[in-house]
Amino acid sequence: MYDLYVLNLQLLIETQKLAKKKIELSKKKMLATKEDLNPNTKFISNRLLHILSESVSLESYIALHHLNYWELDDKYIQIIYDELLDSELYAKYMNTVEDSYNVDRSFVINFFREIIAPNEKLADYFEDKMISWVDDMPFVNTWVLKTLNKQSVKNPFILGTLYKDDDDKKFVTELFQKTVLNQHKYDIDIKNKTPNWESDRIADVDMILIKMAITEFLHFPSIPSRVTINEYIELAKDYSTNKSGYFINGVLDKLAKEYLASNTMVKIGRGLL
Repeated sequence: MYDLYVLNLQLLIETQKLAKKKIELSKKKMLATKEDLNPNTKFISNRLLHILSESVSLESYIALHHLNYWELDDKYIQIIYDELLDSELYAKYMNTVEDSYNVDRSFVINFFREIIAPNEKLADYFEDKMISWVDDMPFVNTWVLKTLNKQSVKNPFILGTLYKDDDDKKFVTELFQKTVLNQHKYDIDIKNKTPNWESDRIADVDMILIKMAITEFLHFPSIPSRVTINEYIELAKDYSTNKSGYFINGVLDKLAKEYLASNTMVKIGRGLL
């Protein structure tokens, strides 16, 4: 997911590099026109893209993780560049009289939102490279937009972290570990609440989500059970079938009531809300 995030930022930089290359080639034409010799450099001078291209943090990550996708598959840079040139967004930006960082940033944000994020060829390419990226794209696209929006003209660009803070990372790690270690213990409880379903008839993703939720019920006392149920219903909508949300809601609601009645689930502090 982090690689996908970086690749999208790098794609912005590579598109600007391609534009610079095109301008330099045009200047060297035997029969260069006045426009070729005196091109509009607004895009290649974009301040936000310049900040990204000068980022040591971004460059170091790309080198360390050998993210040479756009070097090997540069046709996708051309695809994005061609679509940008044909867009009303580009024409309006290039003809904008105001020259400011805010104008530059607004353009880059819209460039990503309107051209890069919805590009189907690019989406297919990412999916071919990493099958899980098809699920990561919505989150990563939002992450990229937030990153671009908060970048200041006064500061160098530094890659953010996947986790909000150390507590966030600790929660994810503990949730994964405790679900894996205890998941076999949950089978009987789930079976008792799904008498009309054989375990092999329950979708694998649904079973995983139910077990993750049970882990939150029993091992995370500060998380209210209703919050857990609502969140896993939403996860089911994104990652499972259309009816999974209803199914998971029913199972988790029954389990929460049983655990509460038997004092198996004990909530404290915010978990009591």
